Amino acid sequence: MKPDSSPARRDLVERAHLKDPRDASHVMHRYAPSQDLTKLLRRFWVPVWSVPPGQEAPQKVLQYPVCLVVVSGDYARFYGVVSGLSTTRLVGQGWAVGVMLAPAAGYLLAGPVDAFTDRHVHLPEVLGFGAEGLVERVRTVMADDPHDVTAHRTAMAAVEGALRRFLPVDPEGELVNAVVAYIEDDSDVLRVAQVCDRFSVSERALQRLVRRRLGLTPKWLIQRRRLQEAAERLRDDSTTRRPKRRSPPRSATQTSRTSSATSPESPA
Repeated sequence: MKPDSSPARRDLVERAHLKDPRDASHVMHRYAPSQDLTKLLRRFWVPVWSVPPGQEAPQKVLQYPVCLVVVSGDYARFYGVVSGLSTTRLVGQGWAVGVMLAPAAGYLLAGPVDAFTDRHVHLPEVLGFGAEGLVERVRTVMADDPHDVTAHRTAMAAVEGALRRFLPVDPEGELVNAVVAYIEDDSDVLRVAQVCDRFSVSERALQRLVRRRLGLTPKWLIQRRRLQEAAERLRDDSTTRRPKRRSPPRSATQTSRTSSATSPESPA
């Protein structure tokens, strides 16, 4: 596992994460999975947060069409896709070790994923008895210093060890991985018919595939990407816009031609 250094639309803030540029409540560490798991896992993320007493830091996400596995000091959960806006409120001090599964993986771990849309369950309900040992291992290594990269690597290795038994990804899973990648990576994909043509499948077959493996619809996949793109554009605008300073009152004899001093907003 290595820090995720692959090219991306945004590095400090993912397209899905609607982060306020002024939010300094947490540090986010992101890592790519081991090479043999790239069809099963997309990436790890390890947030470490510290929020002053009596305050909270809402984190809003337009989630990707994938399931999540998250272990923190307080809970261990398997998440289905949140079809609307997902909001997590950070309070106090804490950490989490999360893994974003590949589109194919939710079904391999838990069966038909539509049963988990807009809900989560305790991790042992999906991984079985072995989940207890995994959760204990992750919490033990993260306890001393949740910012420690060595602790992150050890925790991620434990998660990978628990999930590797779900390999290999089946042919249908590889197809749904490819469908999602096509929609996410190509902004010109605006109609379900384009996806059907690209993969030589009927619309009914595509609907069944996406419902079974993701708990969603093909139309939702396209709409979610477009929402994420719109949010990304708004965030880019907010970080590059230069607000005008208020000019002092002018007398009637002053010329109407003025220049405004500007200053960039602080990046996230």
